Amino acid sequence: MNKPIDNHDNEHHPYVDNPGSPLPPKEGHVSQGRFERVLRDGHFAVTSEIAPPDSVDADEVYRRAALFDGAVDAINATDGSGANCHMSSVAVCALLSHIGYSPILQISCRDKNRIAIQGDILGAAAMGVCNVLALTGDDVSSGDHPEAKPVFDLDSVSLLTTIKTMREESRFLSGRKLDLAPKVFAGSSINPFVPPIESRVLQLRKKVEAGAEFIQSQYCFDMDILKSMMKRAVDMGLTEKAFILPGVGTLASAKTAKWLRSNVPGVHIPDSIVKRLEGAEKQKAEGQKICVELMQQVKEIEGVSGVHVMAYRQEEFVTEMVDASGVLDGRKAWAPTGWVDTART
Repeated sequence: MNKPIDNHDNEHHPYVDNPGSPLPPKEGHVSQGRFERVLRDGHFAVTSEIAPPDSVDADEVYRRAALFDGAVDAINATDGSGANCHMSSVAVCALLSHIGYSPILQISCRDKNRIAIQGDILGAAAMGVCNVLALTGDDVSSGDHPEAKPVFDLDSVSLLTTIKTMREESRFLSGRKLDLAPKVFAGSSINPFVPPIESRVLQLRKKVEAGAEFIQSQYCFDMDILKSMMKRAVDMGLTEKAFILPGVGTLASAKTAKWLRSNVPGVHIPDSIVKRLEGAEKQKAEGQKICVELMQQVKEIEGVSGVHVMAYRQEEFVTEMVDASGVLDGRKAWAPTGWVDTART
């Protein structure tokens, strides 16, 4: 296991011989990871996500992560997204942590019971993973293994409670004590657009009370609805207890936008965006421009701490869009220098 290091001349960009080593413990921080440090230091954070490969090729994981270098503070490793099978999120996060990235381990309650989930949390933390995102998970009927048996022993809220119990009380849910507790930064997701919309902020409060320290949302294309939810979250004091990163995405075409809002529950795309795409000569480029504008608008909303950028099959454009948005205010997100060239070859 890597030993902690204490020779950081630059707190935000600690280029070290072993970039996978944890940062020194810091008062008020629950983990030794860079993502939590960026948020608690008051920076506007940017996260994105990679889909794990359908192979055992570790270099493919590195290549996908390297696309985000300099623009993204943390990278979600999806866990059977859409109920489709890929390389495990634990493995992806372990690979990324080893070379210094800040991965966010997504855990879907659909596939594992509490015994397996607690084991994964311990194993991931032992391999340097500092961030966990608790998700209930999509139903198996939506994926490529519809005959699979769903588990749902826990849901996202009870998983958050589990993480907090392991970290703060140093015990399993069974009550058995842990020899060394996992120091992980816990988060979850929220969809501001699932009806009834008025109840979304109440669900947000429930997750924060269960232990969520950061929240990433699903796609937000309607800023008015997002602003309304964030105002209520601010008024309820939730933004003082958790960092909220609304999700934005890039649409490849008007056809894509129509399909998403018709087939994915909770995805609300205003007609104005669809019409704008339809009227564009180059719809993919227009979709990226819209994403840039959404990032800029999200940053101006009171109570927001960052943005989560989703660019399925357009990951190579994330850095360009983040740079164009200016949301990092000239700051370069940490990247594992020395590994980049290898990852891109």
